[in-house]
Amino acid sequence: MIELTAPAGVLTAEGRAGVHRELAAVLLRWEGAPDTEFFRAQAWSYLHELPAGAQATAADDAPRFRVDVTVPQGAVSDRRKAGLVQEATQVVLKAAGLTEADALRVWVLIHEQAEGTWGAGGGIVRYADLVALAEQSREAAGA
Repeated sequence: MIELTAPAGVLTAEGRAGVHRELAAVLLRWEGAPDTEFFRAQAWSYLHELPAGAQATAADDAPRFRVDVTVPQGAVSDRRKAGLVQEATQVVLKAAGLTEADALRVWVLIHEQAEGTWGAGGGIVRYADLVALAEQSREAAGA
């Protein structure tokens, strides 16, 4: 799951229209999940737009962006986390029409969900089960 929180009106029209799918694709890529319909359907993306005046710093009112990423514990190595942070930051900057000079306005927080605490479809989802599903998908695609 990947969530972008941003002040309302700061994303470009084009950026707002595509940021959901772009961030979901970034998450899947850095998790190492196969690019299949099943896994794309599991990569949920949310956009939370804050009303005017709801976000500021002690210094100014320039827009800031928070990307919250929730993944199963152990699913993303340190190298993959770094790539995820870098690419998610670029997606947000592009969606807001900003440049690399504004990168410190984007914070990416990775939350690792402890094993046994993620449920879907009425049951607990285990990381090993997701790995097995991914492997089956890769084998089916290669066959």
